[in-house]
Amino acid sequence: MQTATGFLHEGRAYGLLAAAGLRVPRHGFLESGPLPFVPGEPIVLKGIADQLWHKSDKGAVHFGTFDVDVLKAEAAAMQQRVAEHPWVGGLVCEKVAFKRLAGLPTEALVSLKRDPDAGWLVVCGIGGLQADAWASMAPPMIWPIALTTPAQALDDLRAHWLGRTWLGHQRGTEALTDETKLLAFLQGLWRAAEGLEAEGVTLLELNPVVLDGEGLPTALDGVGTLEAAAASTVATPDPAWYQALLNPRSLVIAGVSSREGTVGRIILENVRKASLPASALRLIKPGTSEFLGLPCLPSVAELAIAPTDQLILSLPAPQTLEAVEQLCRQGGGATVVYLVAGGLGDGADTEGLGKRLVACLDEHRRAGKWTPAVVGPNGLGLFSPDQALNTLFIPGVKLPLTAKPGHVALVSQSGAFLITRLSRRAELGLRAAVAIGNQMDLRCSDFLVGFASDPAVSVVGAYLEGFAPGDLKATAAAAQTLRASGRRVLLYKGGRSQEGMAAASSHTGALAGDHALQAAVLRRAGVMLAERMEAFDAALTWLGAYPKGRPASIAIMTNAGFESVASADLLNGPFRGSKLTEAETTALAATIEAEGLTGLVSPRLPLDLTPMANESAYLASAKLLLASEAEAVVVGLVPLTIRLETKQLEAIQSFASELASLARASGKWVGVAVEGGPLYDLYRQGLRAAGLPVFLTMEEALEGLRLIATEM
Repeated sequence: MQTATGFLHEGRAYGLLAAAGLRVPRHGFLESGPLPFVPGEPIVLKGIADQLWHKSDKGAVHFGTFDVDVLKAEAAAMQQRVAEHPWVGGLVCEKVAFKRLAGLPTEALVSLKRDPDAGWLVVCGIGGLQADAWASMAPPMIWPIALTTPAQALDDLRAHWLGRTWLGHQRGTEALTDETKLLAFLQGLWRAAEGLEAEGVTLLELNPVVLDGEGLPTALDGVGTLEAAAASTVATPDPAWYQALLNPRSLVIAGVSSREGTVGRIILENVRKASLPASALRLIKPGTSEFLGLPCLPSVAELAIAPTDQLILSLPAPQTLEAVEQLCRQGGGATVVYLVAGGLGDGADTEGLGKRLVACLDEHRRAGKWTPAVVGPNGLGLFSPDQALNTLFIPGVKLPLTAKPGHVALVSQSGAFLITRLSRRAELGLRAAVAIGNQMDLRCSDFLVGFASDPAVSVVGAYLEGFAPGDLKATAAAAQTLRASGRRVLLYKGGRSQEGMAAASSHTGALAGDHALQAAVLRRAGVMLAERMEAFDAALTWLGAYPKGRPASIAIMTNAGFESVASADLLNGPFRGSKLTEAETTALAATIEAEGLTGLVSPRLPLDLTPMANESAYLASAKLLLASEAEAVVVGLVPLTIRLETKQLEAIQSFASELASLARASGKWVGVAVEGGPLYDLYRQGLRAAGLPVFLTMEEALEGLRLIATEM
């Protein structure tokens, strides 16, 4: 028996669960013949009707004993009580005796959900009548099936309030089940998802799931929804776009004005500083054959016979759309097109221009026709150090960029986020930094796939305000590929609050979505998800210097008591303060004596060298700590002491070089926090120039390490 309106009733739900090997009550419909019960046996009668989600509220649940005549009469009465719902039948179920604990929740709520953006999910939390209240204290666990194994889910359940209660890990309780039974239950849920997919189920909610007398998780109730899955017909862009964007052999700009300081003019001025051959750069400028010494084309139509790797359109939104549509009509012209203009698919688009753009690209790709790969719209540009290529519309006097190739790739939906990171972290060695705008064509996942194909990329840092439809799952898959090859992915997701969602939507047309769901999916894919921008910046700084490793044992060395105390407070959770052996403690005491600090400094960790320590004391102590069990040494430098040279560049460089050499020789991480004002910027620059990650505070340095330590 099944309804025709997309409602999955309990009888069908039991069948799907049982087929996956999960425990469900013995059951049968009164209308279907012999039932698996004996007279007088305790049972539960449930009235099953289309779209009847809460049977108890409608008087459609009856507890009694098995007597067919009595149950038929009760079922008829139920049918009258739910007359607005088409009747399916009276479902007779075994009354399951289940385990309880006084004062503690022992019932679970489990949902299997086919999410259009994330795929199949299992959501598991505390169930029963007080499920909502408990959820605020013990948020449910979210397991993306494609990214999580049942064994990993068991690890989470073991640490959750529900699992601790079931396994007897709460104070003063006994175990109601064991890990073997829970693992088998989770494995059954993973199998059930396959069956649900085949049946077109989109949601199956089990509430409650209880532990029977043998400790077997048992679903007492289950309802859901059905809907045929929509087939995806969107083709992916030609992978050639990646090199055409980062290392173009030819580049064309449309929208360069004769007026200085305009967007197109700034882009051109920046691009002309790149290592592109002079013949590789052209402009589109109607009515002239040459402008500012560069050859000009009258329109994008000319690119049909003289194509370019990259076309930058710095035009108003309507003209931008017309240019892309022309390229598609003529079947060629540019491998990748970068759209600068806003007003396409965001809060300023009142004419549906963005929808026209998406429809044009989609129509051509689905028909197998040539289609350009498009970045943006609302894009601020990119920086690719290999060619010193800067297409940002920020003048060099505001953002001087040094071509320092490296292993970090930055991708940001917000151009402002990107350029502020480039300004603040000029020491980063970059493969590329790209503002991707509204993601109307090339999406976050496409960039991660591109980075995964690029052996020069070891670390990807990303800022997103929202995922394009369906791109959460694709982004997670691309991140998983990066992680499988030993690369790192660090992400800050904006638009988490209702206010943030509204701001993101008006600015970029982004859909913020469910942050808890997105976070669960991304973390399972191995993404380091920063909850604060400061943590993102700190982790990126560490990974910019050390792309490999994940330190868990940290040694702290400072010249200020407050830094030692505050740092010790932060060494918990995913990492700990390292310990010294008896021999190492003796060696440290000897070092302290040799540096003339006896009576001032105690040979223990965190190591407080006091303001009387000079560079020699720091270096000698660092060498000893790097030979200990510590996997990272965080050095706190309060530079106001006269014992440290902070003005003479040569002396600063010498100290920084020796400290960096110790780090390289040990193969361990060394970071430095310089807790002082602008007067000590030269000091910081000298340390950064040696390749050391430098922070403003010890807290910042340790917060970055903490985020890295949580990586799955």
